[in-house]
Amino acid sequence: MRRKSIVIISALAFSLLLSGCGAGQNAATRMITRVTDGTEITVRENGSEIRVVNLTLVDTGDGAAVIVATIINQGTEPDQLLGFSVQGVQATLSGETALLPNKPLFFEGEQANAKAVFPGANPKPGTHVTVSIGFAKAGFVSADVIIRDKRDDFKNVISGAKLATADTATVTATE
Repeated sequence: MRRKSIVIISALAFSLLLSGCGAGQNAATRMITRVTDGTEITVRENGSEIRVVNLTLVDTGDGAAVIVATIINQGTEPDQLLGFSVQGVQATLSGETALLPNKPLFFEGEQANAKAVFPGANPKPGTHVTVSIGFAKAGFVSADVIIRDKRDDFKNVISGAKLATADTATVTATE
């Protein structure tokens, strides 16, 4: 009976090691933080805490590039999105730009309440560019962003749509 117990306990211990539970807190699958092509940024300046999630540029096939992202003000004070730029070229903004606490700005998708377009950018899918983003309180931040083509999750992204509630503004975020 004792030998049978040792075999069972050994088999259980061995199966735990094989299942990956033995890797603990440093398991490779536990360390994954980014599961999309989009870039993620957190800006903590001047009392602000702003998160930019899944920042991507999409080539719309008509020579324009469109920002796809979600921006969330996780701080307690409002801020304002000033704009996006790539190599000194500013995006045309429309829709919401006020960053109220915990009220996201959605660039593209069913919940879109903002839009940023780089007309005439002639983007090249698969390449990376540096996108600069300006905020009234949080300042400016830059990130390396991939350009995707218009398919799969991005098949419905277009450059010419204007939001019904939109005021159009063009601003330059300095790099």
